[in-house]
Amino acid sequence: MEKSTHDAEMAAHYDAGVEGRRLETWGRLEFIRTMEILHRYLPQSAAVIADIGGGPGAYALRLAAEGHRVHLLDPMPLHVEQAQMASSVDKDAALVSAEIGDARNLPWPDDTIDVVLLLGPLYHLTSADDRLKALREARRVLRSGGLLAAAAISRFASTYDGLVRRFLAEPEFRSIVEQDVRDGQHRNPERHPDWFTISYFHNPTELGDEVLRGGFDLSALLAVEGPAGWLGNLDWWLGDDNRRDVLLAAVRQVETEPSLLGASPHLLAVGHKRY
Repeated sequence: MEKSTHDAEMAAHYDAGVEGRRLETWGRLEFIRTMEILHRYLPQSAAVIADIGGGPGAYALRLAAEGHRVHLLDPMPLHVEQAQMASSVDKDAALVSAEIGDARNLPWPDDTIDVVLLLGPLYHLTSADDRLKALREARRVLRSGGLLAAAAISRFASTYDGLVRRFLAEPEFRSIVEQDVRDGQHRNPERHPDWFTISYFHNPTELGDEVLRGGFDLSALLAVEGPAGWLGNLDWWLGDDNRRDVLLAAVRQVETEPSLLGASPHLLAVGHKRY
């Protein structure tokens, strides 16, 4: 399949508006946990943050509201427009910039960014060479000792999703899962709206290895949602403060357990640029 076809399919997926409020609805646990992890590693003082592949700006806007100087970059014009609109409406969460761009070719000079977020590019770049380019570009723009947070989708996400949502009853989905488990190359030839789009699903150790090859020291490799990512009653858990605390404590307790990393829908590698 030609690269232009890959890009067109991903654009069609996101142009449908699927990302608009995802992290406020069924992706709430992903957002809560990602922010929790980021807060462990972010500089105490205001930092210059590049949110690369930042979508409509959920993370960028929250971090800007916390006092950081945030630049957002995304390949989808719709996402950039949404981020710009949200930034203009909420002056307390105003972004320094929001523009269309590519994780493999960043617009900033060397050694000018304190924190780089790659919370989407590594699973939308299906070639290992392209992922390495993105990581090396992140390293280039980061200051010495700068922070990298890079997210991935687990190699086994479609297996769990197929069981929980019964997609595995469909022969077409079983074929998708077989390829995902075999080589991580997720494809959705029928463009079924619930079966995601062209992407790459990482084995947990592979994500850590890629970050190391990109020139970073690997500080942590964490499960974001952990097994709780497949719960069908997340609203019940998150709708009450006490239950929410219990859920988050349970996820936190096993976030580094090697035998459970692949059971999490999303993984997060935390690294620092080598001096």
